[in-house]
Amino acid sequence: MTQNRLCEGRVCIVTGAGRGIGREYALLLAQHGARVVVNDLGAARDGEGGDQGPAQNVVNEIKAMGGEAVANTSDVSSLEGAQAMVQQAIDSFGGLDVIVNNAGILRDRMLFSMAENEWDAVIKVHLKGTWAPSRVAAEYWRNRAKEGLVNDARIINTTSVAGLYANMGQTNYGAAKAGIAAFTQIAAQELGRYGVTANAIAPGALTRLTEDLGLPEEMLNRFGPEWVAPVVVWLASTDSNDVNGEVIESSGMVLGIAEGWRRGPSTDNPPQDPLEVAKLVRGFIAQATPRTTMADIS
Repeated sequence: MTQNRLCEGRVCIVTGAGRGIGREYALLLAQHGARVVVNDLGAARDGEGGDQGPAQNVVNEIKAMGGEAVANTSDVSSLEGAQAMVQQAIDSFGGLDVIVNNAGILRDRMLFSMAENEWDAVIKVHLKGTWAPSRVAAEYWRNRAKEGLVNDARIINTTSVAGLYANMGQTNYGAAKAGIAAFTQIAAQELGRYGVTANAIAPGALTRLTEDLGLPEEMLNRFGPEWVAPVVVWLASTDSNDVNGEVIESSGMVLGIAEGWRRGPSTDNPPQDPLEVAKLVRGFIAQATPRTTMADIS
């Protein structure tokens, strides 16, 4: 186990922690002293099926290195599943300090070809699967605060550069991830008074969801999940209690803050003539800071 353990005794739920980047989060949190609820439905990359094995395998790894963990196979996109998950943390470890909303699936398709179920499934797992655990945990922490107890709690969400900077073929995934970024900032405003921070990360890591990106060989060793996990561990710790409502890009190639929407060039005297509107808007676009695109970060 590591020295200088940042999360000693912290109780953390990590969703989608049976494989890939979530597994790395759970393992490193445990190395830093956290007690971890390892959630994973065990579904395939597209969300189909289920398997209890991945979550239990990570629990076994954590226990083998002297840590504490329990497996959970609840559906994160179900409020009932989220309630069971949070209750398991409380029953197993006496409380809850951190929710890491990481579970996700992919069903990529160009907009004109996307089926309704491909849209619905991705929105459900990513966006509702962030809302449901956060909703249940937020109520738990608010009730504690109303009882006079002190929280130092965290919601850590997972957005994506696909949602921040747009990526073709992913209107479903990008919309969900952009929604998660906004969700995070609103939750930060609502929950700060109860001792809860909410932040998001936009991770860059090769997992089974991203293994077909076709990255050059020389870049592969910079896109392992081990580059992202330290950010999650720090955000989960008490050391990060002054950071709230931020979106952090993290990979082996970059660590930075995504600045998000802000008002650019504008006028406080808008015209009512459409052609005058067009003239002003074109001028504002010319003056505005260019948007970051996927081409800029690749």
